[in-house]
Amino acid sequence: MSAGPSTASAAPTAGALRHVLSHLVTPLLMCIGMGLAYLGAFHAPEPHDLRVDVVGSGASAQVLAQTLQDKGDGALSVRTVADRAGAVDHLRTQQSYGAYVPGAGPELIVAGASSDTTATVVQKVFTEVAAGQGEPLRVTDVAPTADGDPTGQGIFFLLVAVSIGSYASVAVIGGAGAVLALRIRAALAIGTSLVVSLIGVAFAGPVFGLVDHGLGGLWAMAWLYSAGILLIGVGLHTFLKRWTTLGVMLLFVMLNFTSSGGIFRPELQPGFFGSLHAFWNGAGFVEGVRSHVYFGGYALGGHVLVLALWFVAGLVIVGVAGLAEARRRREAAARRHAVESAARTHAVEAARSAVGAEEEMEEAVGV
Repeated sequence: MSAGPSTASAAPTAGALRHVLSHLVTPLLMCIGMGLAYLGAFHAPEPHDLRVDVVGSGASAQVLAQTLQDKGDGALSVRTVADRAGAVDHLRTQQSYGAYVPGAGPELIVAGASSDTTATVVQKVFTEVAAGQGEPLRVTDVAPTADGDPTGQGIFFLLVAVSIGSYASVAVIGGAGAVLALRIRAALAIGTSLVVSLIGVAFAGPVFGLVDHGLGGLWAMAWLYSAGILLIGVGLHTFLKRWTTLGVMLLFVMLNFTSSGGIFRPELQPGFFGSLHAFWNGAGFVEGVRSHVYFGGYALGGHVLVLALWFVAGLVIVGVAGLAEARRRREAAARRHAVESAARTHAVEAARSAVGAEEEMEEAVGV
């Protein structure tokens, strides 16, 4: 007699447990994805084809460059530059990441704003070269970062803040706003990206002083970057539903942060992440801000183009989502119409059957 209630209570518990376990798949996949992405990108940085210059046109400069090239075994790409001015120009246009001026009192010229970690690697290499010559090495930074960003990694952490504000808002707009028309959700995405970008500018300027000029351009890139993420996320929610969070984390955290160049430039990373650096939106933001703030806008157009293309991709995905939702509404309306038609037909047939039955009964009793 007691088996009935026990069995009845076990059924909902088992169902609830299956529901929880199915939802645990998402955070576990996030754990695996984050581990593969972050450890794969950052756990063992090694230079490969890292461009450096040796200043000088004589035989000694040529021999030094070739020796470094051979000893590096693919780690360095060493070239000679005729004079110091040419080497500085290469650094300020990010064509190289270190320039060694040999001789009495050797000098290493770097551009710290390109990447502090890259400058550190270059300095380690040429400190050993100078030590082999019995000379101390003097280091000159021709593109130092702002006082509020001594490591040069503040732009990366700004990227993290803007990204989290953007992709976390996708879950709110897609979930809580699911009953809203897609055009309203898209408008919310644009409005949210404006707020997120203004928060980012506040962090970069008055709050932490990560940059000391160029806040207007930084805001424009932050808005374009954030709007791209939000539009893509809102559009994808139509198709991915509960998997949207995992999808946007894959796109805008796992692959994005690791390929941005904010911690290690692609010359210090495995080839996969280095290849993503050429066109991923996080790299477009980080390199665009660096170019705008520290390198006189050199190659800025290409970085802005990357951000603009991701923004356009967001518009396209929203447009496709709009078509898909319109089709679903038409199909749902057609199903409702079919059900209503079937119900009306059934009601008519039932009424006819009732009338027929009544007539038969009347005939039977002779009425």
